[in-house]
Amino acid sequence: MMEKNIKLQIAIIRTTFYNEKENDYHFFTKKNWEVLYMKTVIIGANHAGIAAANTLLDNYPEQKVVMIDRNTNLSYLGCGTALWVGRQIDSYEKLFYTNKEAFEAKGADIRMETSVRKIDFDKKIVYCESADGTTSEETYDKLVLATGSLPIAPALPGNDLEGISFLKLFQDGQEVDRQISDDSVKNVAVIGAGYIGVEIAEAAKRRGKEVRLFDVAPTSLASYYDSEFAKEMDRNLQEHGIETHYEERAVAYKGTGRVEAIVTDKGEYPAELVINAIGFRPNNELGKDHLECFANGAYRVDRHQQTSDPDVYAVGDCATIYSNALQAETYIALATNAVRSGIVAGHNIGGTPLESIGVQGSNGISIFGYNMVSTGLSVSAAEKNGMKVSYTDYEDLQKPGFMKENAKVKIRIVYETESRRVVGAQMASTEDISMGIHMFSLAIEEGVTIDKLKLLDIFFLPHFNQPYNYITMAALNAK
Repeated sequence: MMEKNIKLQIAIIRTTFYNEKENDYHFFTKKNWEVLYMKTVIIGANHAGIAAANTLLDNYPEQKVVMIDRNTNLSYLGCGTALWVGRQIDSYEKLFYTNKEAFEAKGADIRMETSVRKIDFDKKIVYCESADGTTSEETYDKLVLATGSLPIAPALPGNDLEGISFLKLFQDGQEVDRQISDDSVKNVAVIGAGYIGVEIAEAAKRRGKEVRLFDVAPTSLASYYDSEFAKEMDRNLQEHGIETHYEERAVAYKGTGRVEAIVTDKGEYPAELVINAIGFRPNNELGKDHLECFANGAYRVDRHQQTSDPDVYAVGDCATIYSNALQAETYIALATNAVRSGIVAGHNIGGTPLESIGVQGSNGISIFGYNMVSTGLSVSAAEKNGMKVSYTDYEDLQKPGFMKENAKVKIRIVYETESRRVVGAQMASTEDISMGIHMFSLAIEEGVTIDKLKLLDIFFLPHFNQPYNYITMAALNAK
């Protein structure tokens, strides 16, 4: 009986309104019930926008959620594109983890194939246009910008030729797969040796193509790993038949109608397909003239994902994020960061104060069976940010030498020289060593020192590791 009374009391609170002017309570009928609802419009329905929408819909029934996206689909896991193109998975269908119908079932109003033309932040109106040219307006109480990022497209001579592709949307993956399936495409040039570039280079090689990988950096994966680690990946790529061209800049494309060659500052190479994987920039077109932006154009947000406009939140690749390693605001475009930022924004909009705990930028890659994982800052990244750091390296077998199935593991732990707090870690092996990086992520988040790791309680069993394991030994060897 008490439970019913509580529910009744809540219902009364939600269906009454105190009119201060008339010094009286007004009862809401079903007709004006929607006045009690908070309306949140979410622009962008991929990882960050989906996380914000799910948080609101699952936890705050008083929320009316409108989702707007220009694409034909949502929830595409772009990190799986190379697996599909390289035929390491059977199809792309399961790379979509939700759909429009799932959100409609939760009560969301979702508009696909709808572009936002402009936003009136003063009047709180979003102006939309659907694929058929129909225009509409959406008012909002709170607005979530989850507009993601856009691929960097160098304005090179010949960039209008057929056969020059990017990798961002599902449709981009479809186009790359279609062209790689064409027998006339024998040479593939990949520009950019970050994660996406290295993964699609592997995929193209698995499909029997001649692959050349270009980057202006001296190694692959230079944003995440020090050269001592990146060079091992380069060796792996080369051993599997991928030509690596580092410290080499693309300057033009050649061809008649379709691309036939790529020209760099060091030579000319045949290419019937060019895949640009240089990187991405924040998509800030809708709010850049109204909201405060970071140096790279990303919307600046606080630990609640709130922008300089208190009624506007920004999540995912279009927004900044707090780095625990740097102890400062920065920009790290990762799907995991996008999801967490969406959750934080959703709860704060819903009325539950929640602060982001910051991120480390944990990441990983697996190419031809060689696995690399990292978190926080590499030595080179730390030094670029003006930090004085030291590091400790160690290399050993994953398991005791008597175990038949075994492999070497290489580890580097980066720590701030003066404070000795851990600010980064890198690991590489043909073994699956990915779980270890989560511990380092937490260590960075909590400000753990390198000395604390020396006697860390790490269990031992021959099936998994050594009693004097590489984490312990690396920490013990730190100066």
